[in-house]
Amino acid sequence: MKARLRPAALAALALLILLAPLLLLLSGLVLLSMGRPVLFRQQRSGQGGHVFPMIKFRSMRDLHDAKGMPLPDALRVTALGQFLRRSRLDELPELVNIARGDMDFVGPRPLLPQTIAAMREDGAERGRVRPGLTGLAQVSGNTLLTVEEKLRFDLWYVRNRSAWLDAQIMARTLLVVIAGEKRINWHVDEARPPHWGR
Repeated sequence: MKARLRPAALAALALLILLAPLLLLLSGLVLLSMGRPVLFRQQRSGQGGHVFPMIKFRSMRDLHDAKGMPLPDALRVTALGQFLRRSRLDELPELVNIARGDMDFVGPRPLLPQTIAAMREDGAERGRVRPGLTGLAQVSGNTLLTVEEKLRFDLWYVRNRSAWLDAQIMARTLLVVIAGEKRINWHVDEARPPHWGR
């Protein structure tokens, strides 16, 4: 008997079909701007520590210094890459990760396995849920937050997740895409991680 697809996976598949023209357009722009590969793939930690290949649109050129070391991100990000990041369009390919069951629409953003390991107990608690396309930290300041503040938001979400909270985060995500990032101290003091930095 075949397993049923999760509602999130079905929704992701529907969005992939609906957004296919946009995805093809963005793929063409990335190809013209930065060449191949069009997609950026990186191993990230998912629910229960499961490692999976997260995919995004590429936003940086592959440039190195005389010693063969990659140049700083600021020198490699193209104008198109900045637009894709600011608009969050670079993350649209992650719909494939949602369809595969590695991610969800809402949850803590998927981090590198070594980053999760460094968080110890907090990393394990953070991994109780699937990582998300968007999350509480992303609509509360994202790049304006410290790593510790992001973790506080992530832990608060894990401990208090609900359909209503997910709906609020999705609505706030649209506001961030339209109006840009703004720091919002929403629940941050309620989720101070007990182990971080010890």
